[in-house]
Amino acid sequence: KEGEKLMQGIFGPSFDYYAIRERRRELVRERLAQYGLEKKPGVEETLRFLRAKGIKTAVATATALDITKSHLTTIGVCDLFDSIVSAKNVAHGKPEPDVYLYACEVLGVQPENCYAVEDSPNGVMSAHAAGCRTIMIPDLSQPDAELSRLLYRKLDTFGELINIKYIEKVKKYSQNRQNRVNHTLDKENRCC
Repeated sequence: KEGEKLMQGIFGPSFDYYAIRERRRELVRERLAQYGLEKKPGVEETLRFLRAKGIKTAVATATALDITKSHLTTIGVCDLFDSIVSAKNVAHGKPEPDVYLYACEVLGVQPENCYAVEDSPNGVMSAHAAGCRTIMIPDLSQPDAELSRLLYRKLDTFGELINIKYIEKVKKYSQNRQNRVNHTLDKENRCC
């Protein structure tokens, strides 16, 4: 309903949102039939690594659940996720935070303790609004300056996700070291 209202607000009340949406779906089906689905490089290896480390994963998508599961099964990664949630099951889709908040709830974790991996601006805005650490691996478009401010990190490939924990350990070590230096300097600069 939100999409229909938005598009009719732009193109007028006679805009046939559902006909256009159905045509888009037809074009997607035709493309998939002709070219198949692309599995992003490093996705399966990264998901297996995260599973081996006991890190929970979920898909938070704007696409309907049955279509999402079918696509993920086709590329061989459906069983590597702990949960799959769709914006169709929440009040508001992306860029609102609902789908990410729901995914966090299903996983039993707080959003601030989650990484959200996104490839689109609406997804980035949704994950950020939910309070997740948002990582963008751009697909069709690079983040502009405004979108970049919402990112925890921007990566080029899924394989780079494996290194995030290592990067955080190094960052935490550096911060702790800097805190010790600041504490020492503070002691030295105190007055009697």
